[in-house]
Amino acid sequence: MTKAPWFRVPDLPVRTWASGYQRAWWSGDVQAGVIVTALVVPQALGYAAIAGVPVQVGLYAVPLALLVYTILGSSPHLSVGPVSTVSVVSGSIVAAQAGDDPQRAIALTLALALLSGLVLVVAGLLRTGWVAEFLSKPIVTGFVFGLALVIILAEFPRLLGLPGTSGTTLRRLIELARSLPAVDPLTATIGLGGLVVLFVGGSVARRIPWGLVLVVVTLVITDRFALAERGVEVVGEVPRGLPAPGLPMLTTADLAALALPAIGLALVGLAETLSAARLFAATGGYRIDTDQEFVATGVANIASGLFGGLGVAGSLSKTAAAVRSGANSQATSVIAALLTVAVLVLFAPALGSLPRAVLAAVVIHAVWGLLDVASLRRYAGIRRNDAVAGLGALVGVVVFGTLPGLAIAVGLSLLGLVYRSSRVEVEELGNLPGEKAAWGALRRHRSTQTVAGLMILRLDSPLFWVNAAMVEERVIELIDADPEVRAVVLNLEATDQLDSTSTDVLRKLLVRLHRRDIDLYLVRVHYRTRGVLKRAGLRDAIGDDHLWRTISQGVLRARKDHGLAKPGRPLPDDARPLRPQPR
Repeated sequence: MTKAPWFRVPDLPVRTWASGYQRAWWSGDVQAGVIVTALVVPQALGYAAIAGVPVQVGLYAVPLALLVYTILGSSPHLSVGPVSTVSVVSGSIVAAQAGDDPQRAIALTLALALLSGLVLVVAGLLRTGWVAEFLSKPIVTGFVFGLALVIILAEFPRLLGLPGTSGTTLRRLIELARSLPAVDPLTATIGLGGLVVLFVGGSVARRIPWGLVLVVVTLVITDRFALAERGVEVVGEVPRGLPAPGLPMLTTADLAALALPAIGLALVGLAETLSAARLFAATGGYRIDTDQEFVATGVANIASGLFGGLGVAGSLSKTAAAVRSGANSQATSVIAALLTVAVLVLFAPALGSLPRAVLAAVVIHAVWGLLDVASLRRYAGIRRNDAVAGLGALVGVVVFGTLPGLAIAVGLSLLGLVYRSSRVEVEELGNLPGEKAAWGALRRHRSTQTVAGLMILRLDSPLFWVNAAMVEERVIELIDADPEVRAVVLNLEATDQLDSTSTDVLRKLLVRLHRRDIDLYLVRVHYRTRGVLKRAGLRDAIGDDHLWRTISQGVLRARKDHGLAKPGRPLPDDARPLRPQPR
């Protein structure tokens, strides 16, 4: 088998779907493109507000992201553009560095899109798609939950016509409570009414793009009753058309400060992209290429940043709407991109009279679904540690802020990985009665037969530098508890690779066993593991006659070498099963 190269040349999936395009798909793709546009325009406005930048920055991200993914994406259905998670993370990162300077906020947002896109492209070209699974789903859920809470709290003053709050979450809550008597009745009516329309309308008729309906109706009402002149804050000037491509004007120090946050932003966006792409790949009966998705999403972010847009990712809600509307191919995205450009050219200035309270309602509605209590409960029901990790990320964001919260989320992922890897269990095996080559754990099969003078052990997790010392001590503990042991058969089937530390520990274990006049046999040793043993000089120390492909072969050789009887010693009724290692 030829090993895949470490570097890949990106594909152009557009050649596949475009060459096989069928005329019968056209009506479905056009209908889906119109629906996606109706969803993406109001959402882009809201996501720009979440990101802390003018509304046009959200709109600028749509056309280029859709067109780039059309060319490079491996999913025929995925719709790419501004999404709540990426906007929330981007806005929180920018808020910590931009201060009250709106132009600096735009520059930082564009730089984040460019840097996170570059990270994704490089990762995809280097075939590192596995990093997409690094942040566990419970941790991402908790992290995004906390960000959504912070965003909702930040939007409530705009919803009610109150002064903005700042500082920690607790301080914002206190300021909001103290300022409630100063609520502007007209602004609050508009904002709360918008929330009612979005939530109630969405539950009654889900196919109707209520966000677009709300924006259009509010624009008409604002113009008819001159709400801006009556004290209702509006969005302000929105320029017509797309901007010329360019790079944000930032210092080297600014870019260095954004490097790590950009990696976190890339991971969060990619997690949403892959979850949506995999869901529809499963239902559609096709497969996606993870590394190609890295490249496609990365280039989409770069294109968005170059043309003045914020970071993007695959959208589950817009993809679902497109599929329900009859989307058959990425022609849906092409149509949505063209329609969005038409909105920017023809209607962008009219968006300037949109009340900020309506935008706040759109934002709150957009992030409300990220308050995923059901998933946290589910994690708690499956495994307590998952719920603890999710709640830890949530609390980290709410209490300490976005960047520390992101660091806490990554730290929890690392801690969980190391903890689970270190919890290796060493089980004693025996022969199952009536079976020549079937071996089971003594503590789970009480009728299992053992060999007097021989101990057969199995590791349930890979042996590596974190748990190697623990395994050594556990093996010594087990054999010291049985003075009759003359040989140990160690099953390494869970280990497909070793490192310097684990080979050193195996050498130390071999020495300690020989001092006790106990022989060591390794079985189920994978090819790569044997290679490391040889390069470490440990294979010669153990001997090829002590390395076997199956447990039965190793047991047979140990019996012959030490004159041991066949398996036939049943586990006594009063014997205590081996205590499992704590998890």
